[in-house]
Amino acid sequence: MAKSALALLAAAGLAGCSLAPAYTPPTTQIAPVAFQETGPWTPAAPADAAPRDGWWRVYNDPVLDDLQAQLTVGNNGLASAVSRYDQSRALAAQARAGLFPEIDFTGTAQTLRQSENRPLRTGGSGPDTYDNQQIGLAVNYEIDLWGRLRNLAAASRAQAQASAADLASAELSLRAELASNYMLLRGADAQLKLLRSTVELYSRAFDLTTARHEGGASSGLDVGRAETQMRTAKAQIPDVAAQRAVYEHAIAVLVGRQASGFTVAAIDGRPAIPHTPVSAPSTLLQRRPDIAAAERRAAAANAQIGVARAAMFPTLTLGLNGGYQSSGGVNLLQAPNSFWTLGPGVVLPLLDEGRRKAQADFAKAQFNQVSADYRQAVLVAFQAVEDQLALNNRLAEEAAEQALAVRAAERTQDLALTRYQLGAASFLEVVVAQTAALQVEQSALTVQTRRLQASVNLVRALGGGWSTHQLPQTLAAKDRPQG
Repeated sequence: MAKSALALLAAAGLAGCSLAPAYTPPTTQIAPVAFQETGPWTPAAPADAAPRDGWWRVYNDPVLDDLQAQLTVGNNGLASAVSRYDQSRALAAQARAGLFPEIDFTGTAQTLRQSENRPLRTGGSGPDTYDNQQIGLAVNYEIDLWGRLRNLAAASRAQAQASAADLASAELSLRAELASNYMLLRGADAQLKLLRSTVELYSRAFDLTTARHEGGASSGLDVGRAETQMRTAKAQIPDVAAQRAVYEHAIAVLVGRQASGFTVAAIDGRPAIPHTPVSAPSTLLQRRPDIAAAERRAAAANAQIGVARAAMFPTLTLGLNGGYQSSGGVNLLQAPNSFWTLGPGVVLPLLDEGRRKAQADFAKAQFNQVSADYRQAVLVAFQAVEDQLALNNRLAEEAAEQALAVRAAERTQDLALTRYQLGAASFLEVVVAQTAALQVEQSALTVQTRRLQASVNLVRALGGGWSTHQLPQTLAAKDRPQG
């Protein structure tokens, strides 16, 4: 009987109307048919089938894979984002609970004394000291006639989904930052390797010049130039090593480790630059967690309009209290000791000097604000993708030209050294050629590092391995989004 009554009460609440406007996502500018900046290194794919879950694995670098695994368990920023999502999920569960009756057990065991001089006391009206024992149940249920509770639950759920997208966005940002710092670190390793080999080359040239000077074939000026060149190259090594240490320390913080005891061993070579398919522009709206978060906040703001409008109408509450009460000394659970009360309660707003209307106007303005935020997020997302596409493709072209320049500089350097050994040129010619070769090779390495960073940033701009289907449709603990 009790279950049937509760079911009827719940059905009555759900049968009420809703004062929230019908929600549709905020309109945006029509997405382009294709990205403008696609090219050989960022081809447009006919479908979004390229796997990007664990997107950093495309670099085939076990060290990077291990660092990303450490970030999952050690990064404090990610742990904070998870906690924020857990908070929003709890708030959504709390709001949803308002849709159902609240049943509470009540119980008291008291000894009370009334004042002998209390107002309206008459002689023989009862003891001044007495016991009061009571147990029972209290049921309270607000009939959701205007959709206030349902819209409040919908708004909280949308906020929780937005928080889930925020969590995915934070994780994507942290993983991209880790990958970018790792690429910079490997770029510094390559620069150090180049400088050390260059110092060896310049040291041999210095020894050759010194020997020729001792034999009278070269001047002291040539010896000075050779030593200057060698020591200038050697002086760059500590500077690049310091930069590498900074990148290593940044990685340590990202994986939740103390910078003082953290190292990433240097290795030969560095990750290969992947080809990144970018798919159709329209899929960007589903692949970017920040866009999904902005859209869910618009949905929440729309539901809040219904909550604010419902406050202008009467609130109907059903209450039921029942149980047993006695003054002690007898078995409490007896029929003569039973009591109950049942009845509705109504609150009808009459005069509030426009407070509720102001709340409704605020909710509408808030919806307009988050709708504008959503449209801006879409525009920024398309800009970010186009920026990274341009960088990836233009840097690929620059790298090709730099490779040709490196080969030309190496030939010039070899020719200048041969001419010097044959006495056909001064060592100044060798210095100029070797300096140019070093600069060109350093520039080529810098471009390669920038290409690796641009490839990371492109995946980040495309949303990484995330999509909107990962937003939790329920709000249990098992529905925590996974990155």
